Amino acid sequence: MDSLSKELHEFLVRLHYHPEEFDERVIHYMEHLFMLLSKDDEEAILYYFGILGREQMSLADISERRGVTQETMMESIDINIRKLAVTPEWQEIKKL
Repeated sequence: MDSLSKELHEFLVRLHYHPEEFDERVIHYMEHLFMLLSKDDEEAILYYFGILGREQMSLADISERRGVTQETMMESIDINIRKLAVTPEWQEIKKL
C-alpha cells in the first residue's frame, strides 16, 4: 500500500472508531467522495470499515455477498481506496 492509500486507510479506521472527532462538513464531503465509486464498490468499503451509518462486516461476509473470494474482495477494496486517495476531493478533505 502506497503512502496516499495508507493515509486514507488510516483516516477511515479513525472515522470508524472515533466518528465524534469529525464535524458534519467532513462527513458530508466523505459521502460525496464515495460517490466517485460504483455503488457496489462504495458499499463494500463502507461496510468493510463500518462507516457512514453502515455496520462493520467481515471481509468474508462482504466477499460472500459479492460472490468473490476474500482475496479478490480485499484487492478490490485496496484498488478503490487508491482511486479515492489520488483524487483532488480527498486532497481537499484531508486538509480539514
